[in-house]
Amino acid sequence: MSDSPAPRGHGPEAPSAPRRHARAPILEPAAHGSDGGTPFAAPGADPSTSSTRADARHGESTHLTPQGPPSGRTTGLPARTLADPHLVYDPLPGDGPKDVVILGSTGSIGTQAIDLVLRNPDRFRVTGLSANGGRVALLAEQAHRLKARTVAVAREDVVPQLREALSGLYGTGEPLPEILAGPEAATQLAASDAHTVLNGITGSIGLAPTLAALEAGRTLALANKESLIVGGPLVKALAKPGQIIPVDSEHAALFQALASGTRADVRKLVVTASGGPFRGRTKADLAQVSVEDALAHPTWAMGPVITINSATLVNKGLEVIEAHLLYDIPFDRIEVVVHPQSYVHSMVEFTDGSTIAQATPPDMRGPIAIGLGWPERVPDAAPAFDWSKASTWEFFPLDNDAFPSVNLARHVGQLAGTAPAVFNAANEECVEAFRAGALPFNGIMETVTRVVDEHGTPRGGTSLTVADVLEAETWARTRARELTAQTAEARA
Repeated sequence: MSDSPAPRGHGPEAPSAPRRHARAPILEPAAHGSDGGTPFAAPGADPSTSSTRADARHGESTHLTPQGPPSGRTTGLPARTLADPHLVYDPLPGDGPKDVVILGSTGSIGTQAIDLVLRNPDRFRVTGLSANGGRVALLAEQAHRLKARTVAVAREDVVPQLREALSGLYGTGEPLPEILAGPEAATQLAASDAHTVLNGITGSIGLAPTLAALEAGRTLALANKESLIVGGPLVKALAKPGQIIPVDSEHAALFQALASGTRADVRKLVVTASGGPFRGRTKADLAQVSVEDALAHPTWAMGPVITINSATLVNKGLEVIEAHLLYDIPFDRIEVVVHPQSYVHSMVEFTDGSTIAQATPPDMRGPIAIGLGWPERVPDAAPAFDWSKASTWEFFPLDNDAFPSVNLARHVGQLAGTAPAVFNAANEECVEAFRAGALPFNGIMETVTRVVDEHGTPRGGTSLTVADVLEAETWARTRARELTAQTAEARA
């Protein structure tokens, strides 16, 4: 789960191993073919020969001889695939630490990323941080500890407090970091000079920073699933092959498993779900559950909105849309299976009957390390299993009657256009209404379904714009509030 989960019940990590002096050879973004085409090659290169890149620091060339797949099949994924483990997009090749910008630094993804960076100073160096502004003291402490050049905050009213907090931490004569402030601050920071931008912002407000990072040519470690879901065509129009590395735990798992085979060998993607606090309950059982019940997640400690999304399995519906967009796999070949232990984060089934599963104890630092470090792995990024102890791993089919959110997400994903934005925005409003006591638990998806139905099929033949997304979200939020008010009045 990319949405700010913190693991429960795991001990301290072992110290990280020193980074090797030379970076792994890097392939240039490859020219894409279609299924059954030739192996990927660097732009302008003969696919039958080795590809070359110039090392930016040493002026040397690294020669790579691609291993061609059998029968001339491509090793990678289709041309509009956003995340492809067979390719590496490296905007600033060379040795030494990668310069990283962290958006949403005071949230769970951001704080865990900073923990990873501080344990691996030879691999990563943070140049910029952004936050909403609700935890000013923490933001200032992060900036001072990381020696960040720039700090961005969405709330302009907290700038005096932030400047005071920074002044209290920095010594006399020590220059304070640059401060960016306002709704566009994170977007401006996302386009700043860096190798990698980690987008750990929650919600569709992460769309503009995602687009800015892509347009500026940064590698994008994407934990903000909403920006991809609501702005899929916009992201696809900007992203270069290999430029996006998924940080959502399920999609980081798929990313790693897909490296095991070719596009032609993939039969289906299997996205795992913990099942949330209501696994095994029927739709009738869920009619009277309380907010406290919905917030009692058995595996992850998360914020209230994300935890309730896990209870309704809306988060899994969003992840199905995200998997479709990232890997260009049809919706009918993306399956959801309930796995209460949350050890297997997702799987890829291949045509020969083999299933490759990616498994670790529940801890987001592993996916974050993939996002920041790929194609290299970061030693001891997260805890590993103790195989000397017995354990049981269970898998159950999804109950689509009790949890209709996944099928609804498939529907809006197939509609495309502004439909996913409507789904996401209406759900956010309904979750807040449930938390306020204005909607019953089952009323969340009933209301979201009605808003999606009223929105209808997005018009075809036109390109999606940011304005289209914002307009659709505004309409969906307004309509969801109207419907929840009617429900609250009827229940009073």
